[in-house]
Amino acid sequence: MTAAAITEVGFYHLLTKPLAAVLPRLLEKALAAGFKPLVWATDPALLAQLDAALWTYDAESFLPHGVIGDGIVASNSQQVFLSAQIPAGDRDLLVVVDGAWPTNQADFRRILYLFDGHDTAALATARGQWKAVKASPDLSATYWKETSNTWEKAG
Repeated sequence: MTAAAITEVGFYHLLTKPLAAVLPRLLEKALAAGFKPLVWATDPALLAQLDAALWTYDAESFLPHGVIGDGIVASNSQQVFLSAQIPAGDRDLLVVVDGAWPTNQADFRRILYLFDGHDTAALATARGQWKAVKASPDLSATYWKETSNTWEKAG
């Protein structure tokens, strides 16, 4: 009998740049590492903002992505998806951007939990999620703190 895979959860504490500036670079790194990302937010307005940011963040780069909904479904042809729901499929990286927590975390190899370090409600939610992840035998947690130009691993 093989042991169940442990899902890695990376907590990303945003301190110097907004989510729309940080997300594209993290997605580029995830794609380079071979992940198939799903960016998940329960707020459709936030998804629309992030969709626009992924098209315009860098004039020299192109980050293929789509928004699930309005007839668009997840497929292997799209590298990155944004969604207000978590569809069944082959995505192995979940990027949580608005504090919600998935009930099906075991479906992902990795979860990135991004939160605004200047928002007291987001900090409180992140602390609660951190404690829950640390207490789970099926999850492992790492904490990344944003500095001016890089990420510093702590905890």
